[in-house]
Amino acid sequence: MDGDPKLARLLEHPAIWRGRSAARFAVLPSGFAPLDERLPGKGWPRSGLIEILTARFGSGELQLLLPALGALTRAAGARWCVWVAPPLMPFAPALAAAGVVLDRVAVVGGARPLWAFEQVLRSGACDAALAWARRPKPSELRRLQLAAERGRTLGVLFRPWSAAREASPAVLRLGLAPLTAGACVTLLKGRSTDRGAIELTWPEHRPAPLQG
Repeated sequence: MDGDPKLARLLEHPAIWRGRSAARFAVLPSGFAPLDERLPGKGWPRSGLIEILTARFGSGELQLLLPALGALTRAAGARWCVWVAPPLMPFAPALAAAGVVLDRVAVVGGARPLWAFEQVLRSGACDAALAWARRPKPSELRRLQLAAERGRTLGVLFRPWSAAREASPAVLRLGLAPLTAGACVTLLKGRSTDRGAIELTWPEHRPAPLQG
């Protein structure tokens, strides 16, 4: 079967996952050792769509990503880190304090945020792209996953916690509940993910990266 050219072309499609490739997908350390121990490959996937579900936007979801965003923007040959329609304004001093290179960050607004998010993911110009959406359609989620794979981009979609019972094509899904000095992260979906909850603590004296 491996010699069949039609089958070979089919298996190259980004929507097809081949089990034997699970150990080879590239990851980026999250910056939180307890979380990395539970994530597939020991880190965030370098491409593909992940979902972070939270009860309220702006309640700490970006703290979970700041170490990785800092590493991506500081890397040699870093591409863009794009935020699409954030619910609050990014707070530059907090990002800089977390090691994020501000010259590599762009914020995109507009009336069609999911369309813009798809174009950003597909462009191949970004290492990471973040977006917030309350009720995306299943067809939109499938397009976002394919766009993130084709653009080799870490795509992060923040959604309400109520979406936890809905099916999703995302390669990884996490739930996040804020705590006094950190968050409780629940692993909901992932390739070989060890399900369950982890309590993480944010660095002290770091201001919120999103502020009204």
